[in-house]
Amino acid sequence: MSTESSTDQHANILLVDDMEDNLIALEAVLGSLNEPLVRARSGEEAMKALLRQRFAVVLLDIRMPGMDGFETAANIKRLDQTKDVPIIFLTGTDADAGYAFRGYATGAADYLTKPFDPWVLRAKVTVFLDLHRKNRQLERMLAQRQAHGAQVNAHLDTLEKQLAEVSPDLAQLRTQVRDLRALVTGTGAP
Repeated sequence: MSTESSTDQHANILLVDDMEDNLIALEAVLGSLNEPLVRARSGEEAMKALLRQRFAVVLLDIRMPGMDGFETAANIKRLDQTKDVPIIFLTGTDADAGYAFRGYATGAADYLTKPFDPWVLRAKVTVFLDLHRKNRQLERMLAQRQAHGAQVNAHLDTLEKQLAEVSPDLAQLRTQVRDLRALVTGTGAP
């Protein structure tokens, strides 16, 4: 799956936990969102998944063998490709009181203790899905504006070349100015 495969209609959610039961529980809670749920059983797997495809949000367990959640989050935030992906940390209720602070300091957008309220988790994930879709829409609008600007610049270059000629064809220049005006105002294509 390519980086661009996450469309406005579907936004991938990465579930990172070394315990199968926890992954099953997350899938049960988030399945009703009808979004692709991708599993990773370690921090290393999570990083590979993040580099292969785009995600709207990562749900990340803190306590995992090997690369723990904090180290995984630090790696996510370190890379340009993944630094803006929101992370929701998940940890057991017996976690050290400093875990929440450390999670936020590592770049987490949110922090929940297990067992979590399914409605709360779904609501939080839904907010990040909506933000992801809006960001994708803004990216698409920016790309359209840039393409439009390139068209305007190309027309301006043509006009400049014609004006630099010794005897420019004034009728053709008028037509090109009208076409350029239509392009800039969006009232029609040249």
